Amino acid sequence: MSSTQQAIQHRQTYTAVKPRLQLSWLNTIFKRSIAIVLFLLLWESLPRLGVVSPAFLPPLSVVLDTAWQLYQSGQLGTHFSASIQRSIVGFVLALAIAIPLGLIIGWYKLVAETLNPLLELFRNTTALALMPLFILFLGIGEASKISLLVYACTWPILLNTITGVQTVDPLLIKSARTMGLKPYQLFRKVILPASVPTIFVGIRLAGAISILALVAVEMFGAKAGLGYLIMYSQFSFEIPQMFVGILVITLVGLSFNYILIGLEKYFTAWKRNPSE
Repeated sequence: MSSTQQAIQHRQTYTAVKPRLQLSWLNTIFKRSIAIVLFLLLWESLPRLGVVSPAFLPPLSVVLDTAWQLYQSGQLGTHFSASIQRSIVGFVLALAIAIPLGLIIGWYKLVAETLNPLLELFRNTTALALMPLFILFLGIGEASKISLLVYACTWPILLNTITGVQTVDPLLIKSARTMGLKPYQLFRKVILPASVPTIFVGIRLAGAISILALVAVEMFGAKAGLGYLIMYSQFSFEIPQMFVGILVITLVGLSFNYILIGLEKYFTAWKRNPSE
């Protein structure tokens, strides 16, 4: 068969398969979005039909209109910026603290045995229970809020990093040592890559915490932020504004999660392409 005939056959095959691929893609989108679409339709219709009181659950269109008004006035941007800065700073500091510490504790048995009792004590202490203590020592400013976020985000990253290092397949370690790898090479080429999937489980949990804990953190002395917007709107009975804050903080958390999923796929590409 000539190259021209092969090209024609390939084009015909692609033309025949393309509609099926498009149909499959549309079917996947439909399955993933149908529940959300139905939920949004119920949200819009139930208050208008009088099934629930619009005073407590305003229609979605009213909430979106309020969001647009807050955006035009600049208030939504101010609250969003304040919250996202706190979340990112707290999350990044937690990463910088928890991952190196977790790698050390997971790799050195003596360090793990020494620190485990202390870790068990602090990890079972709820972050919000320590909020008065943070305020007492650091005041009601940004330092106490960010410090509490760091504390809350550190534990899932730290514990999953320790678990990831300690559960690396012993055969991998033994094989690497028989190949003459030095300790730092063993750690960099075997231990760290093998523990990355488990570490990212903790990172994704911490990412969710860094967003969700904002509501509690911004209850204390905050003058801006999505959590502040939610609490202030509740107290002043501006319910549409409250739902705007809830929607925005949910979308931020969802976006943050998808970003972390993308990073996880990038750093664990070797699991899907072992030959590369």
